[in-house]
Amino acid sequence: MIKRSILHMFDPMPNNSPFDINMALDQNFDILMPYSNVKLDSVHALTQDTIFSRSPAGIKRTGIFIGGRDIGLAMDMMNSAKQAMVPPFEVSVLADPSGAFTTAAALVASVEKELKEKHNKKLKDCKAAVFGGTGPVGIATGVIASLAGTDTQLVDHISYDAANDAAKEYNRRCKCTLSGALAGSDEEKIALLEDVDIIFCAAKASIQVISTEVLGQAKQLKVAGDVNAVPPSGIEGIATKDSGTPLKGSKGALGIGALAVGNIKYKVQHKLLKRILETDKPVYLDFREAFIEAQQLV
Repeated sequence: MIKRSILHMFDPMPNNSPFDINMALDQNFDILMPYSNVKLDSVHALTQDTIFSRSPAGIKRTGIFIGGRDIGLAMDMMNSAKQAMVPPFEVSVLADPSGAFTTAAALVASVEKELKEKHNKKLKDCKAAVFGGTGPVGIATGVIASLAGTDTQLVDHISYDAANDAAKEYNRRCKCTLSGALAGSDEEKIALLEDVDIIFCAAKASIQVISTEVLGQAKQLKVAGDVNAVPPSGIEGIATKDSGTPLKGSKGALGIGALAVGNIKYKVQHKLLKRILETDKPVYLDFREAFIEAQQLV
């Protein structure tokens, strides 16, 4: 008898994400088991309940998805799940808290493509500013860009300490080289962007953080990507479907909109879920694997 596929969805939030549930169902998992309010110290026991309840054939049809909104906690939960495995009783694990890993991977890969094709530049040749840099997508974007060699700043609009603390924490966790920055006023943004090649905008939905006046002063800007699909855009002049489109108000920069990024994000998450279903050997998937998949898709 063929074992039904099961995806156990561990989430520290009060509710599991409907987006993730829809994605998993569309990937043809037979059964989804959502768990809300999951504590870090519960992951080990939940994982061992998952692995010891099925035969080796059933193990291959079983996976764990880790959600939530805190990417550091998601990384810790994945590590706890990995430590709980007892080969050959071992299942695949995908972490994508708040969709941050797949969204960030799609954003950075989309920018990388435009840099290469339109400016003959690589990420390692560039300096980047991540607005909304202390949120989950912003931090994940910063980590991916930094690990690719980009000189990357996480930008907060209220507190330098918040940005700097986030940079320090994820430099420790991920062995990257982020720095923190404060830019609340247009004057501060203009000063910050004076020598920036890339703007990643991961600010909250319906909040515009970069105006055309600010863009016009960014003399080295080459590509700007925005993940905000709710009007107004985070970067003025970027439409949601823009994909390497000349950015109005800038000095020759290109814009990438939320739906262009979202199309890649959707495909990346789909492929990672598919890997859980099809792999013969357990895999552990986070922002690293998401970025590799995104680079292949753009």
